[in-house]
Formats: sequence, C-alpha cells, structure tokens
Amino acid sequence: MVDRHFSQPDLAELYDYFNFWRCSPQDDFYLDLVMDARCVLDVGCGTGKLQRVARERGHTGRLVGLDPADAMLEVGRREREDVEWTLGDLRTRSFDGEFDLVVMTGHAFQVFLTDDELREFLAAVRRALTDDGRFVFETRNPAARGWEAWTPERVRTVDGPGGRRATCVHRLESVEGDLVTFTSDYGVEGWDGPRSSRSTLRFLDAEDLNGFLAEAGFDVSAQYGYWDRGPLTDASAEIITFARPR
Repeated sequence: MVDRHFSQPDLAELYDYFNFWRCSPQDDFYLDLVMDARCVLDVGCGTGKLQRVARERGHTGRLVGLDPADAMLEVGRREREDVEWTLGDLRTRSFDGEFDLVVMTGHAFQVFLTDDELREFLAAVRRALTDDGRFVFETRNPAARGWEAWTPERVRTVDGPGGRRATCVHRLESVEGDLVTFTSDYGVEGWDGPRSSRSTLRFLDAEDLNGFLAEAGFDVSAQYGYWDRGPLTDASAEIITFARPR
C-alpha cells in the first residue's frame, strides 16, 4: 500500500514545494553519479526531480523513473516527456541487466518492512544491473535516533501552490524494534482542514544492512555517514551505501 501523501494528487502536488532542488546536499551528490552513468534507474523516484534535473543538465542517455504512486509520476510527466516514467514495483518488473546505475534516494529504501520484502527487492536490483553496475542509496542511521525530532513543535512552512502558505508536521506514533511509525499532517491556505498520511519505516543498522546486501550477491564498495563522504560513525545521520554485484 502506497502512503497517502504519495498516492493522493493534492498531497503529491506538495512534494516538490517541501523537497525543492538543493534543499538537501543529497541532490548534487546523486546528480554527479547520474551524469556519469549511461543508463540510470531511479527506484521510488517520486516526482522524478533527480532525473528531470539530469536531463536539464544535458544527460543524453537512458533515464528511467520507477514509482508505485501514479500521482507522483504525473508531476514528473508534466515537467518532462524525455524520461521513461514507469508505474510499478521493481520486484515485479522484468529489467534484466539494463542499468549501470540504480539509485534509491529520499530514504525510500526504508519502506521495506520485512526481511522477505527486502530480499525480494535486492534480488530485483541485482537483476536490473549490468555486471559492473552500481547500486547507490541511503538509509537513516538508527543510532542517530532521528525520529525523536518528529514532534508537533517542528513545523515546516513553505510557499505552496499559487503562493499559498503550506505547512507540514510529523508526529511520532511508535518505535517497535527497527520499525518507526509516524503521521505527516499537511495544510494549505484555502483547504478546509489538514490532510494526514500515516507511514512506517524500517531503520536498519549498517551491520544488518550489509548482511542483506551480501546475501543478495553484493559487495559494499563504500559507505559514508554524510553527503560530504565523511566516515560512518554512531553519530552519523545517514548510512550512504555504494554496492556492486559480486
């Protein structure tokens, strides 16, 4: 089931307002990788911001944006027609050795909540890559306990559609093992009330993550704690991983 803030058109329209280009250093980090690759698959691409900017910067190869939320893809389709916007789940697609780079940005990797889901997904990534391809993604480091900041006191405010004030606030519900559940409440001037979406994400530590990658036939070639490629430590907010098929 796709979370409501991705599947509902009125909420999908807000995504790029809250996640505008270069609101995070991850944007330039991933863009450099995409620009150096010939065929790129962005899994969980959302509105396809990364692929759209790559085209704007002159990428001439194959760019595929895959996402299970058609409302998000529709935003991308309106912006550019020269990206392959594909609705679906990688685990049920038939990509076979087609990409020299697969990326998964925006912590989308954390949507796989069970071991079986994760194993199926990593097997699908392995099939999609060329023998010398790379899988690059990030996941939040559980040691940093980032969910503790998801409180009603931390409200994000941006200029939304038509210049109207838009707000977003996350509210932590529960932490059960490595699963964190929270709600996201969105409001826009002129709406009759806030719209809510409920999400659960999995926070794997590096040891467990690397174990799943090894089981799926990947070698971890690099792992960083932040977008400046600094070392991964207990205090790092991110676990940024480069993996290659074995």
